[in-house]
Amino acid sequence: MALTTDAAFQLLATAHAQDRLAHAYLITGPTGCGKLALATRLAGLLLGMRDAAALAHPDVHRVEPESKSRRIVIEQIRDLERVLHMRSLHGGKKIGLLLDADRLQPQAANAFLKTLEEPPAGTHLFLLSAQPEQILETILSRCLEVPLRLMEKRALSPAQRTLLDALRAHACHERPQIPHIFGLVRDFQNLLAESKEAIRDETDAAYKADEKHYKQASDANAWLDDREDYYKALTEARYLGTRSDLLAILEHWWADALRQQQGSPELDLPECAADTAALAARHTPAQLLRKTAALEQLRENFNRTGVQEALATECAFIAAFG
Repeated sequence: MALTTDAAFQLLATAHAQDRLAHAYLITGPTGCGKLALATRLAGLLLGMRDAAALAHPDVHRVEPESKSRRIVIEQIRDLERVLHMRSLHGGKKIGLLLDADRLQPQAANAFLKTLEEPPAGTHLFLLSAQPEQILETILSRCLEVPLRLMEKRALSPAQRTLLDALRAHACHERPQIPHIFGLVRDFQNLLAESKEAIRDETDAAYKADEKHYKQASDANAWLDDREDYYKALTEARYLGTRSDLLAILEHWWADALRQQQGSPELDLPECAADTAALAARHTPAQLLRKTAALEQLRENFNRTGVQEALATECAFIAAFG
């Protein structure tokens, strides 16, 4: 059962007081549910300090996707293992935080298994993920999962609302033909292109501001080269995040249709209840499951290196919206 952050913290604080706290927890839940907030509170509890300062503590070691591909690479895991095997700077607990643990590269995930199997003394690991199904089963089996739920639904972005409008228009076709499907593909790809351009404009402006401010410094060239690489990686990371958010709308769309068939009152997209109810009446459960599976496969394909985004999208949309 998914918990609020307060309920989860109370359960884990009780386990800590009874000396029953596990060495590795996987904190899961949708974006905005408070995964990092819970991990921060737990770090503060273990280190005996205020939550707000916990992430800045020298014995808290944070790993998150930093490469252009927005993956956690093996070098980051090796660095984490090295510091966790060193003595605590303050003589207390050592904490490892893995943000977006589902973004572990396969080599990094395999390297991290050793730390999970034989954690250094006094170490606690908190893995955070909104997509735990993307994590290796061998890692999942070595962590205790703490599922969190949203207290309030996040407001949809303009791009997500535009995509919803396109989905509603597409749903008007009881028997969608190829032109209808590829019209939806085009809408999705246009939103991705517009988002990427907006992100690039923002990061280009930020880089130019840095360039203007620091170009007179003696070591400016090397520093600006590093900043250029940083902003390129940031552009890609933000784009991948936006793409994931748009894909989530597609997943919610068919998941709500399945919920409507089961009579569930909880919907991800309550404003589209009439549309998803119509889809629920139009399709069998098996058909809806195949459509959700096509989108799950698309997410997996997006996470693979070297996949052609446009081709993967077209194939998935034919299966999901045909």
